[in-house]
Order: sequence, then structure tokens, then C-alpha cells
Amino acid sequence: MDKQTEKLKTALDNAEAVVVGAGAGLSASAGYTYSGERFRKYFSDFEEKYGFHDMYTGGFYPYSSPEELWAFWSRDILINRYIEAPKPVYENLLKLVKDKDYFVLTTNVDHCFQKAGFDKERLFYTQGDYGLFQCSVPCHNKTYDNEETVRRMVEEQRDMKIPSSLVPRCPVCKKPMTMNLRCDDTFVEDEGWHSACARYERFINESRGKRVLFLELGVGGNTPAIVKYPFWRLTMKNEDATYACINLGEADCPPQIKERSVCIDRDIGEVLQELK
Repeated sequence: MDKQTEKLKTALDNAEAVVVGAGAGLSASAGYTYSGERFRKYFSDFEEKYGFHDMYTGGFYPYSSPEELWAFWSRDILINRYIEAPKPVYENLLKLVKDKDYFVLTTNVDHCFQKAGFDKERLFYTQGDYGLFQCSVPCHNKTYDNEETVRRMVEEQRDMKIPSSLVPRCPVCKKPMTMNLRCDDTFVEDEGWHSACARYERFINESRGKRVLFLELGVGGNTPAIVKYPFWRLTMKNEDATYACINLGEADCPPQIKERSVCIDRDIGEVLQELK
């Protein structure tokens, strides 16, 4: 174990509360990669027809019909929401924090925390959930579980199109449904979202003055205002807090909290395995 990892282990052992902040890098470490071999395994036909080379680009492609759109998205949702992650990174993280007073704030939409066994009352998915549909307008603030529909879309699609009868429509206004993902101002913050937000805010307030470990995992520069910047500010305000960042290629902190920070530029899964 290197010096920084030893320092993180000490901070984890001494922490009275742990706040986990997770970004896409954590799921990537668990094997949820959006390009390369995994992309070609599930989307080689889309790559050949449309010319894109990763799932992220495929999600924004201007398909000519909703049948084609949902053929892509149903596969994407199935493998990134309902199929288990290839590596036990989330399970190892749970073993490290399960006996602590912890809470998880994440921008990920793949639901890996709950699948790994984390207490759902200690999770706040700020950016949505691949497992939920919402009205695209939206005409009302409600979301709908999509697993049964998604599995049927995957099973019944032919030639990169789903049957027209499976194209999801809002049960209220009959307009097209979409994924519950925050990409513009149509994102639905339903009752569950607001309840999770309130639990997270309560946890942060109750942790003030305690020995808190703000553990940031795989958070990049796309949405730093959700996890990274708040973690920095909360660490600055609490002299007993420690900020830790594990992120391959992007592990850093401001000089104001450097002496109370642990920055590890390595694969998250490897570090968690050593800590476990």
C-alpha cells in the first residue's frame, strides 16, 4: 500500500461519517465502459450502419424514427442498468463503508450502488436513473419503471428497430416518453428525487463538526458543481474533515485543503481492493 492509500485508510478508520461522491469514473472502473470492445459487443450493427464508435455518441444520434431510437436506447439501458457490472468495485466499496454512518451522492444513472446492496435510503441520484421513463414534455412530475418494457424492446427488435407498439408514450398526454436523465430543463424531479435530496441535506447538516471523510470517486470536469466543488467547500469549513479523491488522471485539490486531503491518481477498483 502506498503512502497516500495508507493515509486514506487512516482517514476512513477514524471517520465518524463518510460522504461518498461518485462520478462516471467509478462505473468505468467497474467495467461499465462506453466504447471499445464492450461497445462493439452490443452495438456492432449500429456502428456499421451509423458510423459512431461509442454509446455516448449513439445516444445523441438523430435517428429517423422512434423505433430506431428505442432499439438503441433499450440495449443501452439493458446493459448499463439491468446487467451486473463486470467487476465488483461497488461491492468492495460497500464493504469499506457499510459499518460507518455514510451517504452517497452520485451523478451516475446506472443504479450500481443499489444493485451492489447499498441502503437506498442513503443514496441520492442527482441526475436521474436509466431505469425510469418520464414524459418528454413533461406534462407532469412523475416517473415510471421501465424494466419490463426495455427487456421486451431488446427481445423483439429486428433490424435495429423495435415494434411500433412498444414505443413508449405518456399515459397522461400521449406525447413520447423519454429517459429520466438530466440533459435539459425537461428533467423530472419526482417525489423520490426530492425525498433523497432532503435526506442528503439532513445528513450533511448533522455531520457538521464531526470527523467527516468526503470520498470523491471518479468525478471529472463535466459536472464539478454537484460533487467536487461542494466537497471542497465543506472540507474547508470543517477543520476535522478530510477530502479524498481517487481518480485516474484527474486527482487534485485546492491548496487551501491540501494538508487535509488525499489525492490518488490510480484506478479506483485497485485502490478499493487494497483498502478492503
